[in-house]
Amino acid sequence: MLTYRGSVRPFVNFDAVHDADILHRAMKGLGTDEDVILMLLAARSNNQRQQIKAAYKTAYGKDLVSALKSELGGLFESLIVALMTLPVVYDATLLHKAIKGVGTDDDVLIEILASRSGPRLRDIVKVYKEEFGSNLEKDICGDTSGYYQRLLVILLQASREEGVDEANIAKDAKDLYAAGKGKFGTDEEKFINILGNRSAEHLRKVFDAYKKLCGSDIEDSVEGETTGNLENLLLAVVKCSRSVPSFFAESLYRSMRRAGTDDDTLMRVLVSRSEEDMLDIAACFKDKYGASLYSTIQEDTTGAYRKCLLYLCRSRD
Repeated sequence: MLTYRGSVRPFVNFDAVHDADILHRAMKGLGTDEDVILMLLAARSNNQRQQIKAAYKTAYGKDLVSALKSELGGLFESLIVALMTLPVVYDATLLHKAIKGVGTDDDVLIEILASRSGPRLRDIVKVYKEEFGSNLEKDICGDTSGYYQRLLVILLQASREEGVDEANIAKDAKDLYAAGKGKFGTDEEKFINILGNRSAEHLRKVFDAYKKLCGSDIEDSVEGETTGNLENLLLAVVKCSRSVPSFFAESLYRSMRRAGTDDDTLMRVLVSRSEEDMLDIAACFKDKYGASLYSTIQEDTTGAYRKCLLYLCRSRD
């Protein structure tokens, strides 16, 4: 039996009508009780938040998200709105903003396409079309190019092979070596086809075979043989194949250990992983960096925004 690894669980004895009333009172009159809002919403699952939204509309004839936006501001508002969004809609919206804004936010494209499961990616493609009336693959192709574009499109197909093909582990490892360190120049096509189409379980065995074959990790080859967005995407695929929680722990560390906090990444990861694997991410963070995720967030953020992030993080270790 799989153990639940999210930091946010469905609230016991949940009552959507009661919660809607509490939120209404927190926003009524002069001032807004931000603590009530954050403590309530951060302690409910996304499914429960959707039920509260419906109950609020029935009781008060207003959209809860619009009401929250009118009362809140800044990063705290953005975080609460993200929490009120269906997870697959949140992913689709992030991708739309990444593509349709000024320039392209490649970090978002790479993170979502490298880390989401096949079924989730298929749902994202469907919801993207429903929400924005556009084809996600076409939009991505309009904003990217070359081998980077080709790997994004392969990942978007969400048709990775299943299981481990024992007969091809050694061959894949040799092909990766021959495509990079074993030749002058780089056969990017081979890297893309193997890393983009094999299952995570299969790739982990290939990476072990690769290390035995040439004495170094596949990451070293990717970093030595590729550059730019293609390098970043290939590395993300490798890291997610090894461990998705470890990949996100690294993303969170980078978001807070730079000149100024990358709040977009911090918020995106906390919201999208809070019901998935946040407990594992926090454990990986502690193992890799020797500090707790909770205390690091505490040091790098302020106000109601910080309190809400800490509620989503949960783990103080």
